[in-house]
Amino acid sequence: MLVPFLIMLREGIEAALIVGIVASYLRQTGRGQWLPVVWIGILLAIAVSLFVGAAIQFASAEFPQKLQEFFEAVVGVIAVGVLTSMVLWMRKAARTMASELRASVDSALAQSGHRAYGLIGMIFFSVAREGLESVFFLLATFQQNEGVAAPLGALLGVLCAAAVGYGIYAGGIRVNLKRFFRYTGVFILVVAAGILASSVRALHEAGLWNDFQTVVVDLSGVLPVGSAAGTLFSGVFGYQDMPTVSELAAWATFLSVSLYFFLRPAPRKPAIEGQWQK
Repeated sequence: MLVPFLIMLREGIEAALIVGIVASYLRQTGRGQWLPVVWIGILLAIAVSLFVGAAIQFASAEFPQKLQEFFEAVVGVIAVGVLTSMVLWMRKAARTMASELRASVDSALAQSGHRAYGLIGMIFFSVAREGLESVFFLLATFQQNEGVAAPLGALLGVLCAAAVGYGIYAGGIRVNLKRFFRYTGVFILVVAAGILASSVRALHEAGLWNDFQTVVVDLSGVLPVGSAAGTLFSGVFGYQDMPTVSELAAWATFLSVSLYFFLRPAPRKPAIEGQWQK
């Protein structure tokens, strides 16, 4: 429940920031009449995301066992890819997001005769990107966690994100977004590493990956995956009590590389030549 909650909270706040910046800019520039058009783009993006998620889930239910394992591996790898790109993109784009969105709004509303379609399209693609990222992550999470806890956590995350987004838009909530995205980014990368290790295991169970299957360490007597703590760690971090060489290598390699690129200081802009010359 914790992982879907935090992921959807972060994804929801990203989407809320985009919508909030656009809505505030429209209001500040005397173009508040276009706000209903923003809602059309949001609702279309939500509908498409839900449709894609339902279609993928329905199709996977018809697969035989080994094909289902392969499908879980593919969804897991896609989830790792979109989660990683989301984290690294936000790290890079956070500084210029507001100015770029305002420029996009001006460009969309400058189109004579098609201003509504341009604004709908801009909002749709911005929100749909967050929605589709969430779909693949939630599919990977729901495959590893049965019951209603994971969907409930995701729903609570969305509701909290909506409340925070409205508070930011209305000016009643102040959030240190840089620190928030940094801490949640590290958490998401750890979760993504667990999903990748689980995908490697799924490929083995599908009969497509049988190399490096030696068990590195047997923790079943100390922290079995079926215990309460083991279930918690498995659901959050993809913990396995008998990890193989390939699973552990995938986990450690991905985590070390992704954390390096995420936590390294941003490169400084080179000084303009002759700037310090008199």
